Amino acid sequence: MTHHAPAPVARRVTPVRVVRSEWTKLRSLASTIWCLAATVALVVGVGVAYAALRVARPPADPSTFDPTSVSLAGVQLAPFAIGVLGVLFVSGEYATGSIRVSLAAVPGRLPVLWGKAVTFGLATVAVAVPAAVVAFVAGQSVLSAEHLDTGLGQPGVGRAVLGSAWFLTVVGLLGLGLGTLLRNTAAGISALFGLLFAPQLVLGLLPESVADAVYRYLPTPAGAAVTAVRQDPDTLGPWTGFGLFCLYTAVVLGLAAWRLRRRDV
Repeated sequence: MTHHAPAPVARRVTPVRVVRSEWTKLRSLASTIWCLAATVALVVGVGVAYAALRVARPPADPSTFDPTSVSLAGVQLAPFAIGVLGVLFVSGEYATGSIRVSLAAVPGRLPVLWGKAVTFGLATVAVAVPAAVVAFVAGQSVLSAEHLDTGLGQPGVGRAVLGSAWFLTVVGLLGLGLGTLLRNTAAGISALFGLLFAPQLVLGLLPESVADAVYRYLPTPAGAAVTAVRQDPDTLGPWTGFGLFCLYTAVVLGLAAWRLRRRDV
C-alpha cells in the first residue's frame, strides 16, 4: 500500500512576517551598529562639547540664549550617519543581488518597501529618543555651572527633544526612499546630502529677497524647525515645517514604490 506524504502548507505572507524578516536583515548588517553608534555619538558628544564651549564663553545677554539648542546641536550633524544607514539598508541588497529573493518571496513587492520603512523607523526612534534625552540632560548639566540650563517642563523643550528624534527618523526614511529609488549606494548618499544641504548653498548665490522667501521651504530648515524652542522668523513653525519635511519624504517613498512596482530589479 502506497502512503502519500501530506503536501507542505505554504505560510502566508503577512505584514508582521515581512517586518520580522526585515528586522533580521537590519540587525545583521555591520553598518547598522556603526551608523547607529555614530548617530548617538554625534547627538550626545557634540551636544556636551558645545555646552562646555558655551560655559567657557558665556553669552553677553542670557535672555537671548537658547540652552536647548545647545544641548541638541549634534542633531544637525547626525543626519550624516542615520541617512547613510537608510540608504544602505536597501542599496546593500541591490549590490549583492539578495533583493531578488526578497521580492520573489513577497507578492506585490510593495510590502517589502513598507516593511523596511516600518522596521527602520522603529529602530531609529528606539535609538534617537534616548540619545536626544541623554544629550539634553547631559548638556543642561554642563550649562548649570553658569546657571544657563533649562528643564524639560519649560514650554517647547519637550517637543524640541522628541522632535529631534522624529527629525532624524524621517531623515533616515528619506535615505531609505532614495536608496530604493536609485538602487545604488553612492547615488543614494549623494542625492540625500544634495537634498539636505545643497539647496542652502545654492541660495547663497541668489538675491537676498529670493533666498529669504525660499529658505523656509527647503527640506532641512523645514524639518529642523521642530527641534528648536525659539523659532527663527525665517523658518516655518515647528509642526508646519516638520509636516512639510514629512511630505517631501513621502513623495520620495512614493516614487520609490512606483519604480519598485514598474521596473525589474
